[in-house]
Amino acid sequence: MSEMMHLLDPAPFGRILPAMVTPMKADGSVDYEAAQKVAKQLVADGADGLVVNGTTGESPTTHMEEKVELVAAVREAVDVPIISGAGSNDTAHTVRMVEQTQEAGADAVLVVAPYYSRPSQEGVYRHYKAVDESADKPIIIYDVPGRTGLHIQLETYRRMAELSHVKAVKDATGDIAGAVRKRMETGLTWYSGDDGLFLPFLSIGAVGIISVIAHAAAGPMRDLAAAFDRGDIHEAQSLAVRLAPLVEALNGNGFQAVMAKAALKVRGVLDDTTMRLPNVGPGPDELSRAEKGMRASGLM
Repeated sequence: MSEMMHLLDPAPFGRILPAMVTPMKADGSVDYEAAQKVAKQLVADGADGLVVNGTTGESPTTHMEEKVELVAAVREAVDVPIISGAGSNDTAHTVRMVEQTQEAGADAVLVVAPYYSRPSQEGVYRHYKAVDESADKPIIIYDVPGRTGLHIQLETYRRMAELSHVKAVKDATGDIAGAVRKRMETGLTWYSGDDGLFLPFLSIGAVGIISVIAHAAAGPMRDLAAAFDRGDIHEAQSLAVRLAPLVEALNGNGFQAVMAKAALKVRGVLDDTTMRLPNVGPGPDELSRAEKGMRASGLM
């Protein structure tokens, strides 16, 4: 009996997906070779999918050609699903990004809810409908009210789930109770968008996580999911507790992209931690914070 038991549904885009940083040279240009090195290391660590061009990849400050080239470079380096961020608060620009990143080899696109402009629910639906019409790869909705200023309602989720390419959700709402209904009533594949809520999200039917701490902890996170999958809830809990200091270190100050680069620098995977303004690359304090978090989680 126990050998047959699996509590987790299949994860079409992978279970542990780092929201990968975009390495840059000292002059601020994208370092595609370093990106390939980081991608290979993360997969070796236990990641079985990668998200590029997300917020943690400094997507607000990289340009279309760079995003496309990054997808192609990472696609060449590793053999796991590559999901590309392709969201903007301009629907026409989003459509162009989706078309070009999927052409470059992305297996799916992660499309953030249109931020800052705070459209109506009808506007949100039409934004995704326009993307759906131009996509031929799966679309993952990225719901992150803390960054967008927008709450996607259950009814809007129901409508979006009927679009032919919308397949999954990265849920960074922190609303576990709401996620239960949204997932059950849409049939969409659910991913946690919060490192600290990985285990609770697995318990309501999520299949994996799109993560910042996976830059340092993809192996233990994979183990946590595997423990949950076989019904060893106590082991999953103890891994979640073990990783808590790292979650706090990398997410607690709100600068996830900075701290992800700091963690890779501490690990010796990334030499240059240059970032584009308005992000400022990690200084001694951030590097020390990342190192302490990794030590406290038994990762050094």
